[in-house]
This record gives sequence, C-alpha cells and structure tokens, in this order.
Amino acid sequence: MEEVKIGTRGSKLALWQAEFVASELSKNGLKPIISVIETKGDQLLDVSISKIGGKGVFTEELEEQLKNGTIDIAVHSAKDLPSRLPEELKILAFTEREKANDVLISSNHEISLETDPITVGTSSTRRIATLRHYYPHVKTVEIRGNLQTRIRKMEEGQCDALLLAFAGVYRMGYSHMIVQELSLEKFTPAVGQGSLALEVSTEMDPVLATKIYEAINHNPTEKQLLAERAYLRELEGGCSIPAFALAQYSESGNITLQAGIFSLDGKKLKQKSSEFKADQCMEGGQKLAKEILKEGGQEILKEIRKQL
Repeated sequence: MEEVKIGTRGSKLALWQAEFVASELSKNGLKPIISVIETKGDQLLDVSISKIGGKGVFTEELEEQLKNGTIDIAVHSAKDLPSRLPEELKILAFTEREKANDVLISSNHEISLETDPITVGTSSTRRIATLRHYYPHVKTVEIRGNLQTRIRKMEEGQCDALLLAFAGVYRMGYSHMIVQELSLEKFTPAVGQGSLALEVSTEMDPVLATKIYEAINHNPTEKQLLAERAYLRELEGGCSIPAFALAQYSESGNITLQAGIFSLDGKKLKQKSSEFKADQCMEGGQKLAKEILKEGGQEILKEIRKQL
C-alpha cells in the first residue's frame, strides 16, 4: 500500500479532520500516516488572529513541511486557508461541505441573540461586524483557543455564549449546546466554512495526486468553494476583513453566489448575489467581487485597512 503522510494541527477538531481524511484514503487503498504539527496560531492564544498575521498563522508551519517533503498533504478547515497560496503549493481536493451556518452555543438554553443584555465570545471580525449590524445591543469579547478551551472560558463566566461554525460544533459532539442556528441570509459564512481542504505541493507525483483527489474530492463542493475563493482573492481579503461568501446550487444546476463585506463597526454593508454556470465558477466569483468593489466595497476596504 502506498503511504500518504498527513500533516495536521493538534486540536481535537483538527485531529478529527485528519482522521476523517485518513479513513477515506484507507477505503481507497492508500496507507495514511498522521503527523501532528503545532502552528503559531496554536501557540499565541492571547493575541487576536488579525494582529499576528491573519489566517496564515494556522497554515505556515504545515506549508513548510509540504515544501520540504516531510508531509504529503496538509488538512485544513477550508475557511482557514488564505485566498492566495505560495507558488509551490495548491489545493488538491475539497471534502463534501457540512451545513455552513453559524450557531450560538451556551450552557443556558434560555438565551439567544435577542437576549438583552448578552455577552458573546468570538474572535471573528466577520461575526463581530454582523452582530454590530443586526444586533447592536450584543457585547462581544475576544475568545480564542480550541473549541474545548472556548467552552471552558464561557463556563468560567467570560461570556454568556459563543458564536461558532455549526460544522465544528457538530463534529465535536456539542450539538446539544446549540441554542440558536443563525440564518445564512444574515450570518452569511466565511469563505469555505464547513468543508475541509487538502493542500499539497505542486511537485506531488500526479498518479498519487489523482488517487487522493478521487478518494476525497466532492465535485459540487469544489465548484462552490472555487467560486467563493475567487471572490475573496479578487477582494484581496484576509482573516482581518469582515468579508463573506456562500455559493449554492440553484434548481437549474447553476451556482448562486451570495457575497459581501461589512465595515469593522458593522454600520456599512455592501452585498450582492449573482448566478452563473458551474463550469464558470471562478470567473463568476471574480466578477461579483469586482462589482461589489465598484459599488462601494472599495471604500469600505480602504477604511478597514486604515484601522488595522
């Protein structure tokens, strides 16, 4: 059996993700070996992600090991991957997307975002801006760490509830703590939310790459995420930008992309949607980003970059 060395972060959720990929590879005649790698984002838990380098803080060490051949693939939450990758690397495959919604979790099942007062823990600029726009009474506090750490901090009284992606909550077995599932219309998710992405070297043996792709890739999800990532890349948005995008299939088989950007204070919002053929997913995402930038998004971006 051909060995495939998988690199992953060491949190319980990251290990679940790596083990899921390993299981799929095993079913398809490959021999996966998991290697745990600590990233800067895992070490610096008392600093906001936007201040220590954006999403790359969760991927840099994994990418170094891909480049030097220590590992064959790196498994990421697709939403953690920057929109632009190093030249030597590429995304090989995307797993089937889990439900993409954000959820509110709490030990107190009597509360929701309508509760006043309420303090919500999150480290996402997108979620903070969304709350400020739709629920201005909600107080937010920076809560970082793996899911178990965040829940412990909440239970210690640092906040009343946590705003998180459904996928991670569900995969870790905390669905019983969900007190509110938030609409995709208001809380449109981060690019890639709910899917896993496999990053590899562009020098990977093409025969092995094809085997991994066929074992892992979910074609409908791939088209959706390529559209979303093209949108984010054209926007030149990173982790510190409150941008959002969600691609879904319409009944006609086309892709509908709903995307936009908030100002950091949530007061300004520019969003649009468009529909295009699935085989034009990247062009569709890029075009929508250009329209949003032209119609007010560029001014919002300039304001954001002045403040960061």
